[in-house]
Amino acid sequence: MALDPFYPIFDHVNWLERLVPLGIRLVQLRIKDEPQTTLRAQIRAAREICSTHHCQLIVNDYWKLALDEGCDFIHLGQEDLDEADLDAIHAGGLKLGVSSHDEAELDRALRVDPAYIALGPVYPTILKKMKWHQQGLPRVGEWKSKIGAIPLVGIGGMSVERAPGVFAAGADIVSVVTDITLNRDPAERVREWLSVTREFAR
Repeated sequence: MALDPFYPIFDHVNWLERLVPLGIRLVQLRIKDEPQTTLRAQIRAAREICSTHHCQLIVNDYWKLALDEGCDFIHLGQEDLDEADLDAIHAGGLKLGVSSHDEAELDRALRVDPAYIALGPVYPTILKKMKWHQQGLPRVGEWKSKIGAIPLVGIGGMSVERAPGVFAAGADIVSVVTDITLNRDPAERVREWLSVTREFAR
């Protein structure tokens, strides 16, 4: 399955409702610290939005709810892998994206049959505090040489202006958060992202 090279991440379904119709084909819903009822409602709404607009939805972390709501793709961080039932995930037909930040995490990610592997932060990020410093573009190329045909997602400090260099370094997909959500005109910024990433679509 070919994944779109433009991969935004949003923390509320309202973002998907607003921006997916602009032409987004790959999106992650990443919600933290909400009640199960809220999580379920947002995942269900996100699935409907993405189905309507032919967009691949990836649910962060909540694999049980993703299965319950008929989703087919999840993303797990390394800590999430500690608690996830990988047998149940694969038996349920869920495709799995995995985060990685160092060699040990990459080795672990490769063992779980990932649909993609994410590397970050490529650049400094304001999204969350991390113990890892920026990986840099050479690391992107190194990771791609190690994972071969598995799609590589570059994440962390991404912008429209930086994206071409990340693709040139070896990433297949660029994931972005605050460059859109903190922009004065998120819709226009999405259009700029769509324009710059089209040429990298497989």
